[in-house]
Amino acid sequence: MKDLTESREAITRIDRQMAALFEERMKVCADIAAWKGERGLPVKDAAREADVIARNRQWITDPVVEEYYVRFQRHVMDVACAYEERMLSGLTVAYSGVPGAFAWMAAKHLFPTAKLVQYGSFSEAYAAVEEGACDCAVLPIENSSAGEVGQVTDLMFSGPLHINRVYNLPVRHQLLGCPGAKLSDIRTVKSHPQALDQCRQFLEGQGLGTIAAGNTAMAAQAVAEAGDVTVAAIASAETASLFGLTVLAENIQDSDQNTTRFAVFSRVENRPAARKKDTEESFILVFTVKNEAGALAQTLNIIGAHGFNMRCLRSRPMKDLPWNYYFYVEAEGNIHNGNGQDMLRELGVLCAGLKLVGSFDTDGQA
Repeated sequence: MKDLTESREAITRIDRQMAALFEERMKVCADIAAWKGERGLPVKDAAREADVIARNRQWITDPVVEEYYVRFQRHVMDVACAYEERMLSGLTVAYSGVPGAFAWMAAKHLFPTAKLVQYGSFSEAYAAVEEGACDCAVLPIENSSAGEVGQVTDLMFSGPLHINRVYNLPVRHQLLGCPGAKLSDIRTVKSHPQALDQCRQFLEGQGLGTIAAGNTAMAAQAVAEAGDVTVAAIASAETASLFGLTVLAENIQDSDQNTTRFAVFSRVENRPAARKKDTEESFILVFTVKNEAGALAQTLNIIGAHGFNMRCLRSRPMKDLPWNYYFYVEAEGNIHNGNGQDMLRELGVLCAGLKLVGSFDTDGQA
């Protein structure tokens, strides 16, 4: 048995080496944080962490020590994630609306330590990233009840930004009134047109008139400022606390499954590893086809022939060319492996115009 003093000296020597390696590791984590920030990617990557632990635990020869090493690795990863979050605290994220809007809630969830910058429209938020004023933008792309957000789809087609991440936000609408107001007092309801549409059954059942607003939070703010007990807003519970309003009716949306999908747009494209399974990745394409019989069918056949599960196909009018359309496709699969790249080459020959808007983790949508 070694002398206690000798063992403690050995521990000090090892700790000194570990401290130097720890500092070196954290510097690399800072580089990773910057890389993720450019692409609007999350700090936490559970799949990557599991792979690292599975690989690294093989380096331990003592099975008893291995158990503690796994715990040590998890702690190191937690510390690294906290450090990366701190590095990303200077990240600027654009969204359309005001604090309390659903876009604000989505951006806050996706980037809890970032600076959120509000803009008056989707195009302004998009342009802020395009011009470098913000690092990324969080914009809605689809609602499970109301369908696509056409303005954002058009930005995908015409703009240069990439989608690297998608998040599903459950939408729960509340009827908000001024302090002291009762449901029986309400005659008119303000909100975003989609929110009004998503609560159509409630509104018609109560016989309420509607007024469209720029977004749900703006409607709540207007109601709070006016102080009229006969006017209410449809917005989130978080918005009620922000503007001092009272919840008059809860969860008034037509469907309990009401969900809005938000996408993170950034200037830099993320390219997932080619080894990722098809079920782990999804991608979005926008394209135009030649004005020939069967051109669209041939395009879709190519996507199917390469084994990609196409979940969505939509057409949108081209603003500068009346009666001409472009197409939006969202499919499941890894477009960055050999099969995906072959498909893109084939589509490039057939399509008049083709753009890969982005790819993202399928699991990351939840």
